[in-house]
Amino acid sequence: MFARTVTRLPKPIQGLRRASYSTSTEAIGFIGLGQMGFHMAKHLQAKSTLPFVVYDADPSAIARFTTETNARAATSPGDLASQTSVIITALPESSHVQTVYTGSTGILSGLRKDTLCIDSSTIDPSVSIDVSQRVNSAGGRAVDAPISGGIMGAQAATLTFMVGCETEHDFGRTKEHLEKMGKNVVRCGGLGAGQAAKICNNLLLAISMIGTAEAMNLGVRLGLDPAVLASIVNTSSGRCWASDTANPVPGVIESAPSTNKYRGGFKTRLMLKDLGLASNAAKDTKTPLVLGALAENIYRLMAHNPELAEQDFSSVYKWLTNSHKD
Repeated sequence: MFARTVTRLPKPIQGLRRASYSTSTEAIGFIGLGQMGFHMAKHLQAKSTLPFVVYDADPSAIARFTTETNARAATSPGDLASQTSVIITALPESSHVQTVYTGSTGILSGLRKDTLCIDSSTIDPSVSIDVSQRVNSAGGRAVDAPISGGIMGAQAATLTFMVGCETEHDFGRTKEHLEKMGKNVVRCGGLGAGQAAKICNNLLLAISMIGTAEAMNLGVRLGLDPAVLASIVNTSSGRCWASDTANPVPGVIESAPSTNKYRGGFKTRLMLKDLGLASNAAKDTKTPLVLGALAENIYRLMAHNPELAEQDFSSVYKWLTNSHKD
C-alpha cells in the first residue's frame, strides 16, 4: 500500500542533513516514506525517545519528513544502517526489498551487530525468508511484519501487524516499536509467517470487495438507496470491512476512498500484485484458488486501465457499473 514503485536504488543523496550518531548510539531508522510509510514513520518518531533517521528513494519525501519533524536524513540505506539499532522498511515490492537490503549501498553494507530489521513490506514469502536469513547471517535480527489497515489505518495508527520472527525475544523487541504505529501486533510464527498471513488476508479482502461492489451495484439497480442498503448489510450477516469501513459506493462512508474519487487508498495495481503473490503461493502448495483466480483476473482487467490502476481497489464498483451498463 505504497506510493511509488522504483526498480533500482538511486545513488546516495547529496545535500541533505546527515545524521551524525556514533556507532554505539541507539537510534531508529525508517526506509520508505510512501503513502503508508510516511504516516507510520510520523507516529513512530513522535512516540519514540530515540534519535530518528530516514531514507527514501525520493529526495522530496525525505525533505518533507525532516522539515515536519526533527528527524535526520541518511544518504543511503547502508548509511542509515551504520547509525541505527532498529530499522523499519516499508517498500512496494520484492525487488525493492532485495535492493534496499542487499544492494551495493544497501542495509547489509552498513549493518551493525544485533540491529533489529523489521520489514513491513508485502512481498513474496520466499523472498522475505531469503532476505531475513541474509540479515541474520550478517549479525542482525530479521523480522517480517506486513501490515493491514490501509492508509486510513496508517494515519490513525490503528494498523494490524502480522509478525514472523525466530524468537520471542525478537518479537518483544519488535512489538515495542510496532505498537506505536498500530493497535494489533500478532506473532504468526517463524520467518515468513507474517507474509503468509498477509497474502491470505489480502486474498480474502479482494474477494470481499468484489462481492460488496456487486451487491451494492445490484441494490442500486433495484432502486435501493445505497446508504440504506449499506446500513442493512452492516448490521446483518453480510457485514465486512469492505462494506462498513471502505464501502465502494461514493458518498456512503465519508472517510472511504470511494467518496474521495477513489484516491488515497490501496491502489488497484498493488492489489493485483498481492493477488499474484497469493496465486504463486497457491501453486507452490497445490492449493486451489477458485474465487481467488477470478478476483485476480478482474483486477488484472482493471489494471489495464491507467486511471483505475492508480485508484483505490474499491474502484471495482466503478468498473462494474461502467463496464456492464444496459
